[in-house]
Amino acid sequence: MVKTESTMMPLGTEAPDFELPDTDGRVVSLRRDLSGQNGVVVAFICNHCPFVKHIRDELARFGAEMESCNVAMVAINANNPETHPDDSPEAMVREKEEAGYSFPYLFDASQEVAKSYGAACTPDFFLFDAEFKLFYRGRLDASTPGNQEPVTGGDLRAAVDALLAGAEPSEPQHPSIGCNIKWKPGNEPAYFTG
Repeated sequence: MVKTESTMMPLGTEAPDFELPDTDGRVVSLRRDLSGQNGVVVAFICNHCPFVKHIRDELARFGAEMESCNVAMVAINANNPETHPDDSPEAMVREKEEAGYSFPYLFDASQEVAKSYGAACTPDFFLFDAEFKLFYRGRLDASTPGNQEPVTGGDLRAAVDALLAGAEPSEPQHPSIGCNIKWKPGNEPAYFTG
């Protein structure tokens, strides 16, 4: 397990569009399917990472809460299933059901969407406003496996609250820490340090 931090895309950046398959085979498009909301959370996660497992229950709760505030949410798995079969599309179907994720769980087979977001680790969170401008990026909260901090979703929840209240993005925003995305050989982005 290599601890990796998020790259922290500049605030105000426009969300890169994508069209990716969900675990049910339906293709989800950021602009086509998630517009008209108060905001959109894009989370890069996977099945096997201990950092994602650590927040799994809270992530499911958070996703359900977002529905009630008209904030869309999607999770994207970009890991290479050839080297990490626990992150295969088939395993994602089971994970979505077992975790109780109510949001789409998408597979980025080409890893191009992860690269366009500068995603570096799992988990890695991005909150965009209604115009798809980046409002928050980084961690769910201060908890990581073994640090004894409770998993609350506090950082991301506070960002959503600020967005819904019409406030400016809060500072400081802390990078997420997690397992590095498992890039296909030769497909590693320039920012990959693993």
